[in-house]
Amino acid sequence: MLKKLAKIKFLPNNFEVIEEGDHVICSISGKKIPLEKLNYWNVEKQEPYYSYVEASQKREIDN
Repeated sequence: MLKKLAKIKFLPNNFEVIEEGDHVICSISGKKIPLEKLNYWNVEKQEPYYSYVEASQKREIDN
């Protein structure tokens, strides 16, 4: 069960946990992403994405 939202600083090839938690929220779909499954994010916007699908949708929105 996902219980606490983490605060994350997204870096180019990694991320840093600023405030302990076990998940973040996808900025496109609103789905909870367990930190151990977090693979997609935007460093400039500091946004996490649930999967490549949401990351692609965000790129389309921004273009």
